[in-house]
Order: sequence, then structure tokens, then C-alpha cells
Amino acid sequence: MESLLITIDYHDPLMLAVAFLFGFGFYRIGLPPLVGFLAAGFALGAMGAENTPLLTELADLGVTLLLFTIGLKLRVSSLLKPEIWGVATLHMLVTVIVFSAILLGLGAIGLSLFAGLNLTTALIVAFALSFSSTVFAVKTLESAGESGSRFGRIAIGVLIVQDIAAVVFLAASSGKLPSPWAFTLLGLLLLRKPILALLNKSGHGELQILIGFVLALGGAQLFEVFTLKGDLGALFVGAMIAGHTSSDELAKTLLGFKELFLVAFFLSIGLSGLPTTEIFFVALLLMALVPLKAVLFFWLFTRFRLLATTANRTSLVLANYSEFGLIVAAIAVSIGWLPTEWMLVDAVVLSLSFVFASVINTNPNLLFNRYRGLLKRFESPKRLAEDAPIEFGAASIIIFGMGRVGTGVYDAMNKAFPGSVIGVDHDNLVTQEHRQLGKNVVTGNASNPEFWDRANMSEHVAYVLLVMPDHNAQVAAIKQIRERGFEGKIAATAKYPDDLEKLEELGVDAALNIYAEVGTGFALLASSEFGLISEQYENK
Repeated sequence: MESLLITIDYHDPLMLAVAFLFGFGFYRIGLPPLVGFLAAGFALGAMGAENTPLLTELADLGVTLLLFTIGLKLRVSSLLKPEIWGVATLHMLVTVIVFSAILLGLGAIGLSLFAGLNLTTALIVAFALSFSSTVFAVKTLESAGESGSRFGRIAIGVLIVQDIAAVVFLAASSGKLPSPWAFTLLGLLLLRKPILALLNKSGHGELQILIGFVLALGGAQLFEVFTLKGDLGALFVGAMIAGHTSSDELAKTLLGFKELFLVAFFLSIGLSGLPTTEIFFVALLLMALVPLKAVLFFWLFTRFRLLATTANRTSLVLANYSEFGLIVAAIAVSIGWLPTEWMLVDAVVLSLSFVFASVINTNPNLLFNRYRGLLKRFESPKRLAEDAPIEFGAASIIIFGMGRVGTGVYDAMNKAFPGSVIGVDHDNLVTQEHRQLGKNVVTGNASNPEFWDRANMSEHVAYVLLVMPDHNAQVAAIKQIRERGFEGKIAATAKYPDDLEKLEELGVDAALNIYAEVGTGFALLASSEFGLISEQYENK
């Protein structure tokens, strides 16, 4: 224990405490805690604090786990869709060209740090600015419970294509080509079944956590051996075992560790250097380009026939700069391609873009609802198969959220009212699994206005049951349902007492705490089986 304490700088717990205070403060005013972590880093940097080995290691581990868990949820076939690889490629190409021209134009008039840029350095800076943040997007989607939504999957797909471009740049900048034996890494695919079998037999506790760390870190280290980016290895191994119930459970198990380690990542960004007034001024100018990135994303998505609301939500999630851009800038500085000031500029503008993106993603439907008519004009008259109208048919009961609890609700309702129940889930894979079992389930995101644009809420629908895992998504869904003039009954679930109070404030007809009701249900079941049903239970 003593040797462990020697390796921990006494500043580490203090900096983590400051990160908590800032994160808590920003959380209380409605912003994601990660904005507070960034602010804490800059505040500590202003007081003279520096990055420590422990924070650096935790930050690296956080990014590795992030990419591993992305891989666990990745469907490689989805990257082949034109609306993903086409948009990602065109957006990066156009952004690099346009941003380079703007940077050179600012340099031509002798403005600040821009004056020292030439064509090569302008292209490098523009390339770094063309990325959107994987960390921010995943955190935002997970906090809203929308990682499996259509726009969430598209956003992650675009980011993975960008990450591949970053890996290519990092490999080229290092002057090292991948080992000629790198292709043998494809042999890892043969280990998919043994690994999944091992996961199935590892239980749900510490062994599962341990094998998750082994796979993530082992994959990263193995790729490093073959002169490939380690993070790419974590992503590859995660994707290799994706699409299985064990891998989905593993992703949820590692969630807390990943979020904890990413606190160090956000802190380290703020601690990367103390910006001067000039650097802050340049960063503010570059912030003006973030809306251009979002507008370009929206236009490209609609050209690839996405609905305006899906294009809007995806574009807002991607409306920021990226930690990979910061890595690109750091590599360029270390090689001598860029002055050191540009790495600090990237760190500041990255932090500012996170604040901007956090604000616009707090209520993403607000912007769309305000400019709905204008944005809908950009839609293509041709629809993708995933955007076809949704018909509820003769169903009178709709169940939103077809996870474990939702499936139980569906089965019970369908048994009592056969042919009158339809389930809705935002994850297409979940929907497909239910359909294969003969259940009446469709894909849709009830918190997204686009779903209600496609849905035909017939006069048959009288009851809506919300069993969605994320409270914020349920609140948004209830508001959407009421705004569409639904006059039937709404029931919703909650995990915590304060969430239950919020649902009651929204006027739902029935709201229950699923943990409390599990206890009541178990008592009823046990009493029934033991022949102990009391008059009180019978009256219920």
C-alpha cells in the first residue's frame, strides 16, 4: 500500500476533487458534467497545476475503453451505408478545403497566428479541425439513452470513419509503415466464438470486468506490436465480439469505469497549457466555423435522403471539434510541422466547442421545432427504407421500450389483449430479434419529432406505456405525445423517486417505480404460490 501511495502525486486527489466540484456545479445548471471537468482543467492550469503521470495513464485508459465499448456496439455493415461513409468522406474533404482557404485568407491580412501559416500548415490545421468528438458524442448519446437510436448509430458511424482517417494520418506522420505481418491480425476473428463462450461462463461480476479490461488493453497492445494505433486495436477487438448478448452486457458493465477514466481525459485537456490572450482570440475565431460544420453535415445528410429531423439531430451531436484533432495537432507539433501555439489553440477551441455543443444538445428539438418549415424544405422527396411511414394498424396499446422490462410488459399485455398490442424500440437489432419471435414490434424513437411525423396515430390507440430505460427520453416522449393531441391514457416507469415526481408533474395517468413494484410483484407471486394470498392482495 505504501509503495502505491508513493506513485500517486498528492495533487491527484485534489485535482479530482476540483473536477467533481466543477462537474457538479455544471450539472446543477443543466449542462453535462464533462463541461465542468474541462473548466476544472483550465482553472487548475491557471493556478499553476500540471498534468501528472496518473492522470495521463487514466486518460489513455479511458480513451481505450471508450473505443472498445464503441466496438462492442458497432455493426460493421452499417459503415457501408452511403449516408455514413459518403457523408463522412465528403464532409472531411470539403471542410479541409474550405477551412484551409479561410485560414490562408486570415493569414493574408496578417491576422495573429494565421500569418505564420503556409499551404501545408493550413491543411494540417484544417484537417485537425475537420474531426468531430467521439468522446463527446458517445457521452451525449449515452446520457440521453439514445446510443441505439438511428441518428445515434449514424453519428457513431461517421465518427468511426473519421477515426480511421486519423489513424492513417498518425501512421503516416510517424514515418513507420504497419508491419508486413499486420494482416495476420485478421486471424483474431477466429477467436470470436471462444471469447464469447468464455464471457458466457464468466458470470456477471469481477470476472466479466476483468476479461473486458484484458480484451481492451490486450487488443490495443497487440496492434502496437504490429506498428498500428493501439486504440484501433481496442476498437477492432470490441467490434469482433459485437452483436451478442454477452458483449452488450459487457459494455454496460464497463460503462462506469470508462466514465471515471474519461474524467482524467477532460482534465488533461485543460491542463495541457495555459492559453494566452492571443491564443484565446484565435480559438474564438475558429469557434465561428463550428456552425459551418453543422450546416454542412445537415446539407449532406439530407442530400443522402435522411429526414430533416434525423439530419438535424445527427448534425448537432457532431457540431464540435475533436480530441483526435488535438492528437493530430500534437503530433504535428512534435514533428515540427506546426508551432507549439497551435496545439494550445486546438485545446482551447476543443473545450469551447464542447461547451457550445453541450448547450445546443441540451434541448436538441428546440432548434428544429423553431425552424421546422425551413429545414423540412431540404428533405429529398425520395425516402430511405428506414424512413417509411409507421403504421400502428388496429393496435390500441403501444409499448415504447422493448428491453427486458418492456418485453415482459408486452408479453403480459398481449396475453390479455391478443392482437391489440404493438411494441416500439429505437434499436433496430432489438426490433429484428422480436420480429423473429413473431412479435408485433417496429423501430422508432419516441423522443424524436421525426418518429411522430412518420407515425400514423390512429383512433384505435387508447393507451401508451413508456418503459424506456432513460428518464430524459421518456420525458421528451411524453411531451411529443401530448403535443400531437393524444387524449388517451399514458403510463410510465421510473427508477428513482425524483423521476417519479417529474412524471406525475407531466400529467401521466399512471407512474410507478419499477424497483418498488418488483418487490410488490414478487410478494404477490410468492404469496400465491404458498397459498398465503390475503384479502388485501385479493382486493387488489
